[in-house]
Amino acid sequence: MELSCKSEYAILALLEMATHYDSGEPMQIRQIAAQQSIPDRYLEQLLATLRRGGILRSQRGSRGGYFLAREPRKISIFEILECLEGLEVKTSEENLKSQTLDGSVIEEIWQEARQAANSVLKKYSLQDLCEKRDSRRQLDVMYYI
Repeated sequence: MELSCKSEYAILALLEMATHYDSGEPMQIRQIAAQQSIPDRYLEQLLATLRRGGILRSQRGSRGGYFLAREPRKISIFEILECLEGLEVKTSEENLKSQTLDGSVIEEIWQEARQAANSVLKKYSLQDLCEKRDSRRQLDVMYYI
């Protein structure tokens, strides 16, 4: 499994919004793009997809923008990736029966690997990522003092 550029940019943007979640103010695309070095137009498409997926909400107007639809701790990394990439573990018994014996063994192992990866992604939330980032920042600051 590899993290696509699209998913990485989306997670970076969501981390930025999670950082500002408590303010209750929507964030504008150009603000997020500048903070995370993401192309504006691409970010606009990503945020629209996340809004359609129920992860974000938007507010129109001069003071409008995007904000998280739920608390950061209630948004899993799996949910984000599923919204963007359509990730889901599909177990197709028909597919397994139509393959050769060798192919079906490989497919079973691949299904198990995807289920394990999905389990890890479901375990972590945006809040967890924010906390990991903040603890590493503190370590960096302490190291340089």
